[in-house]
Amino acid sequence: MLTEGRKWIDHVTYIQLILPEEFRFSECLTFLGRSSQEILHEVSDNSFYKLIKVDEEHILLKVKCEEHSLNIEFLGTIPNQFSRLQAAKYVWELFDLDRDLQSFYRLTDKDPILAPLIKKHFGLRIIGIPNLFEALCWAIMGQQINLTFAYTLKRRFVENFGEPFIYQDKTYWLFPSPEKIAQLDIADLTTLQFTTRKAEYILGISKQMATGLLTKEELVHSDSQQILLNIRGVGKWTADYVRMKCLLDPSAFPIADVGLHNAIMYQLGLDKKPSIKEIKEFALNWKGWEGYATFYLWRTLYE
Repeated sequence: MLTEGRKWIDHVTYIQLILPEEFRFSECLTFLGRSSQEILHEVSDNSFYKLIKVDEEHILLKVKCEEHSLNIEFLGTIPNQFSRLQAAKYVWELFDLDRDLQSFYRLTDKDPILAPLIKKHFGLRIIGIPNLFEALCWAIMGQQINLTFAYTLKRRFVENFGEPFIYQDKTYWLFPSPEKIAQLDIADLTTLQFTTRKAEYILGISKQMATGLLTKEELVHSDSQQILLNIRGVGKWTADYVRMKCLLDPSAFPIADVGLHNAIMYQLGLDKKPSIKEIKEFALNWKGWEGYATFYLWRTLYE
């Protein structure tokens, strides 16, 4: 949790987040800016722009790094104190700033795969997806298709059902709410080139969340893996991805991820992708930090 005077300072027109030592904004921006097709945020001028919503109010954030702090500026109307605090908490969670990475760095200091990556990308943190509905939808959109088409689906989904906010002639977007999507029919998504199966999965999840049957709070305080696996359309990879990106569980391990396999192959100079058995052996050195190991390996794919 954020504590006033220790980790954040409210300057009214902006909020200053005091950063841990093991943080590099430039590394995080590289991840955030990896696709020109991204619709839910923008990276430009060494800053990160993100639209959030608090108590029905749209709040446009500009986040930039100043020495040992992240400054959150509010573009347009300055929100009230409660909303400013929610914005600070959102950014804190987004960059996983509560995480002490020293243990991870000590654990992998001699690891043949991760040690060179950590030296090169020191301060990179898992960039989360705090919105559970967004995290689930994004994981399902990406199932069994390439990343480029997954971004295309997300853009269509957001532009058709999300909430726009215009600032200085530029449009920023909020991800659609489960309540909005729960009112749709399968045809509303298949016309956007979603498969019927993916449309069914997303509509099913939207109805569970809109009625309160599925909440992020429940996942945080329960056996999140089992709850996620009970959801239609959520297999082990999707469950691990959501635990890693939304719940920020550092031990979540999407071991079946194709990008992870490619990254290990490239790092070790292998002629073919490693087997699951081989990856499990490599990961013995990463116990408790498999999610971070995966994220650092993903980093090698967009250099």
